[in-house]
Amino acid sequence: MSVTAIIGLHWGDEGKGKVIDALAQDTKLVVRYNGGANAGHTIVNEFGTFRLHLVPGGIFNPGCRNLIGPGCVVNPDVLLQEIRELNEAGHRRGELLISNRAHVTLDHHILVDRLEEESQGLHAHGTTKQGIWPTYVDKVGRIGVTFGDLVEPAYLEKQLGAMVRRVNGAMASLYGQPRLQVPPILERCLRWADTLRPYIVDGFEVVQSALDAEAAVLVEGHLGTMRDLDWGIYPYVTSSTTLAGGACAGAGIPPRRITRVVGVVKAYTTAVGAGAMPTEERGQIADCLREVGHEYGATTGRPRRCGWFDGVAARFAARLNGCTDIAIMKLDVLDSFDPIRLCVAYDEGGKRIDTVPTAPILERVRPVYEEMAAWKRPVAGATRYDQLPDEARRFLTRVQDLCGVPITWIGTGPRREDMIHTPGGLP
Repeated sequence: MSVTAIIGLHWGDEGKGKVIDALAQDTKLVVRYNGGANAGHTIVNEFGTFRLHLVPGGIFNPGCRNLIGPGCVVNPDVLLQEIRELNEAGHRRGELLISNRAHVTLDHHILVDRLEEESQGLHAHGTTKQGIWPTYVDKVGRIGVTFGDLVEPAYLEKQLGAMVRRVNGAMASLYGQPRLQVPPILERCLRWADTLRPYIVDGFEVVQSALDAEAAVLVEGHLGTMRDLDWGIYPYVTSSTTLAGGACAGAGIPPRRITRVVGVVKAYTTAVGAGAMPTEERGQIADCLREVGHEYGATTGRPRRCGWFDGVAARFAARLNGCTDIAIMKLDVLDSFDPIRLCVAYDEGGKRIDTVPTAPILERVRPVYEEMAAWKRPVAGATRYDQLPDEARRFLTRVQDLCGVPITWIGTGPRREDMIHTPGGLP
């Protein structure tokens, strides 16, 4: 069996949770390969509505193993809360595992994230204040703590000592905070270890076992390509790679084993956080998209920025990730709009741009739109392509042409079954 990667093609919040939930039905292993509790996948199934921040999306399926991979940074308190909620509801049916190479988000990481955002004032990046980037900073600085360290007390204490020596200078000089002490951090880590020990595994063995068995494997990313550390709208990006290529390192998958890359977009564009978003609307159109689409952050509850579909960003991301399939979600949200717009290029002072430039230029561009005829009748709940109005089909065909990749999934509502599957692309 092949390995399928599911990634976002825009700014995140594209509806990846719905696609993951749909494809995980026939999957034996789901691996989350990047990020932390700064993003969430919203899943609506027969059990209800769930917002998963760390637990992979195959957790509802019996016989499915769900691995939080080594590319992730994990707040144990958030993870334990998710586990409790799933257990209390009786819906944790798959097996949950944590790679011993995943990194631990500690209390001072969250504090530094909040203090740094506050110090930036109007120039803040709009982070979720979940301690993500400070955890990755310590990881890159070789003073981070892994989940494997949690179950090795002597080694853990040594590593915490190195971390505290490095971090305390910044805590005092930059943020005016008390110096950290090893003993209370160590005690907290050991309490986490007592609870999480049954979940901590050698992720390499888990992944290799699935690959050797030719089992169906799904790798899921958080956020979207426009927030990628290398290729996104830097500096308004996340601290890890959101690309399909990042799944190789972040999950432990050999590159040649990923044979399917599903890029997820909405029928419009949303973003949370700062930075350029060329198709962003303000006023009535944005308000309507937000309310009809329930566009509020799964992690923070913040209202999402909303605008028309950005075909330039989607095409850029589809090519960068080597997408084999496109899944377009929330087509039904556009039912009441007339006309419907598609961004097909950017304009910078009369110069046409057909790809995504660096952030300073992206902040200056204006979208070049094509107007599409509205369908003005509900498509919600449609499960066959021939149930869609001609205008909706023309819209989808144009999106497919812009992306240069077949659209194989169309979301027509929040439920798992509100999906049209078009194998091979649109008819």
